[in-house]
Amino acid sequence: MRIGLQLGYWGAAPPPNAEELVLEAERAGFDGIFAAESWGSDAFTPLAWWGSRTSRVRLGTSVAQIAARSPASCAMHALTLDHLSGGRCVLGLGVSGPQVVEGWYGQPFAKPLARTREYVEIVRQVLAREAPVRNDGTHHRLPYDGPGSLGLGKSLRSITHPLRADLPIWLGAEGPRNVAQTAEIADGWLAVYYSPRVAGMYEDWLAEGFARPGARRSRGEFEIAASCQIVVTDDPPAERARLKPSLALYIGGMGAPGMNFHAELFRRMDYGSAVDDVVRLFAAGRREEAVSVVPDEMVEDVAIIGDAEAVRNRVREWEKAGVGTLLVGCRDVEHLLGIAGALGLADEL
Repeated sequence: MRIGLQLGYWGAAPPPNAEELVLEAERAGFDGIFAAESWGSDAFTPLAWWGSRTSRVRLGTSVAQIAARSPASCAMHALTLDHLSGGRCVLGLGVSGPQVVEGWYGQPFAKPLARTREYVEIVRQVLAREAPVRNDGTHHRLPYDGPGSLGLGKSLRSITHPLRADLPIWLGAEGPRNVAQTAEIADGWLAVYYSPRVAGMYEDWLAEGFARPGARRSRGEFEIAASCQIVVTDDPPAERARLKPSLALYIGGMGAPGMNFHAELFRRMDYGSAVDDVVRLFAAGRREEAVSVVPDEMVEDVAIIGDAEAVRNRVREWEKAGVGTLLVGCRDVEHLLGIAGALGLADEL
């Protein structure tokens, strides 16, 4: 099992200990460093800045939002980071949700699967550099020939030769159709709130994508990278309580009414009643009550909490369920080293 340090996205200011965590993660045997974006900090700059102090770990976006930049611009970011890091970039992409896409980026959210398919195809054209980039699709036309066009656009090939034409592209996905498309067109799946308990459901979705004509990978070549909080502790109840506010926020507050992908994910995991309670209380502004109704079992499904032996056993369960990489947020160096020590990461270097 590979372990990646998930730096996430910033709050009101940059995290004060991020560089320390990055350096310790590489020394301690972590496989990668990952950064995200929401509607503040971006995903690429922290990887370039803090990643420049590293030499071995992969540098991944988890995720860069598709609406944030055109596909050609995204490919430029990825190929630049890949060159500067000596081939360590992993391009993780995701659609976000309608509140962010339409409210922050001013882009339409409709048809996210079709938009993603075109986006990935254009990025791959840029990286392959076999011909000038063209796309005759609906969402990302190149050259652009829609309203306001002067008709002077020209298909172009990247001036810079990408270091790797096969730079890995992973997609964040939650629903069955999105996961199936991820298996079809991507190199890996960034799974949020993954649970080994329902691994069979995920594998069915993935199998549908792998079976499609022209699928890029087989299951054996495909990487599942799952976000998972790991905490080595002698007080699991306290750590479960610490994680509940974040779960309540994502279930109750990170999505539009009637379109919250995180809430739907937990419904598929048979937590429909708890999800209804969290959504209702959160919408009423009763956030503390929303946190209080998050069941312990929900936390245990999507996190790994316990002493060193319990953590090792649970990580083996996730690995047997098909996960190849766990992306872990760490509060401080002590937290990070506790994970590394329990899993013997440095011993594998």
